[in-house]
Amino acid sequence: MRAAVLHTHGEPPTHAEHPDPVAGAGRSIVRVTAAPIVPLDLLCASGTSYFGAPALPYVPGVQGVGVVEESATVAPGTRVFFATSAGMSPGDGSLAERAAVPDGDLVVLEAGAEDAAVAAIGLSGVAAWMALTWRARLRAGERVLVLGGGGAVGQVAIGAARVLGASRVVAVVRSDASRDRALAAGADEVVALSPDVDELTARLGGPYDVVVDSVFGVAATAAARVLAPGGRLVNLGGSAGDEAVFSSSVLRSKSASVLGYTNNALTADQRRDALTAVLEHATAGAIGVAHETITLADITPAWRRQATATTNGRLVLTFT
Repeated sequence: MRAAVLHTHGEPPTHAEHPDPVAGAGRSIVRVTAAPIVPLDLLCASGTSYFGAPALPYVPGVQGVGVVEESATVAPGTRVFFATSAGMSPGDGSLAERAAVPDGDLVVLEAGAEDAAVAAIGLSGVAAWMALTWRARLRAGERVLVLGGGGAVGQVAIGAARVLGASRVVAVVRSDASRDRALAAGADEVVALSPDVDELTARLGGPYDVVVDSVFGVAATAAARVLAPGGRLVNLGGSAGDEAVFSSSVLRSKSASVLGYTNNALTADQRRDALTAVLEHATAGAIGVAHETITLADITPAWRRQATATTNGRLVLTFT
């Protein structure tokens, strides 16, 4: 089969022929129609992640959309979203014509958003939705601040906050392109990120009942200062750094909470239900992630663009 195959850690994969996957016990074969390139793919392929260096060669890709070809649990021809552990454990991923997927990682998709749009949302949508509903327990009428509003998680968080009844949604972004994506996602206001925590705190205004944070660092420090009484900051990532400074007096005086989140803590049922909810709103046009489709012939330059953040949205590999 045709696939994006990684031969050297830290280098982009190349378009190459690769052995077809084998179903095996508890695994289904999916014909892939769309698969995104996400930051976790790059981290695993670098060989420097906490999962260890994956054996080479292998096909990256931790999520995708496709049609079941062979399965003991799902009827052939069923359209599905799926997750893989490519790069985290032995085996190939979604950036190929076919993928072998654990049966528990298949989510049946109803008719609705096109495959590339579903792939662009994917597990980022799950993270944003669950951060708001499960961890932050967002209530209608509350005010939401989204750090990293131009990213995939941020775009979904903005749209999800709106459909969940937030009274105001403000996004923090790094660039003009990110600003445009956050506004398109439904943000009421967009604030430019500043490396000066006092300046950024002043820009944020507030107060905010919920902060969705995929950035951390200075942005999280500033956001904690503008939490409302009983406010909740949910951290999903650290694209701006692995450390932030929080004031004990500020947190205690507001009875505020700083919460961690990872999709790895979800059950298969939670992940399915969250993705289904997000995609229902995506079908209605209320949630989306800006994306660009690419072909296997473009995989090497596309991977480099993702690595250098020179994209205007998520890159999604499609097969026709």
